[in-house]
Formats: sequence, structure tokens, C-alpha cells
Amino acid sequence: MPESATKKLVALILDIENNGPIRGNWPNFSALGKGLYHCHIKKGKSTYVAVWEVKDKEIKLVEVIYAGTHEKAPY
Repeated sequence: MPESATKKLVALILDIENNGPIRGNWPNFSALGKGLYHCHIKKGKSTYVAVWEVKDKEIKLVEVIYAGTHEKAPY
């Protein structure tokens, strides 16, 4: 993954930690299913996306399950 996408992924993770998993302020954010979300972290010829899942609401556990090109995203 390019450095610019990696930096945006880190920013997304910090945003999720500070503000919760519903991140409508990120490009192309959408819910993919029960507790599963995605957004674009870098647009362009190779679009990079992140997919995360809320594992446990009570202890506030969120896991990024994929970060990479749009073509290989698990949705």
C-alpha cells in the first residue's frame, strides 16, 4: 500500500478510536452489513479502501479486517 494510503488508514483508525465506527465524514463510507463498514482511504487509478467490523459494542472493540485495493476488497 502506498505511504499516502497508509497515513490515511492511520488517521481513519484514530478517528474511529476517538469518534466511533460510524464515520460518515470519510469518502464513500457505507455500512456493509450488521456491524461491518467501509470507506475509501485513497482515490485514483488504484482506489484503496478500509473495511472494519464492530466486534464488541460493550468494550468498544473494532477490528480493521481489510485495507487494500478496491478490487480485492471482501464485499
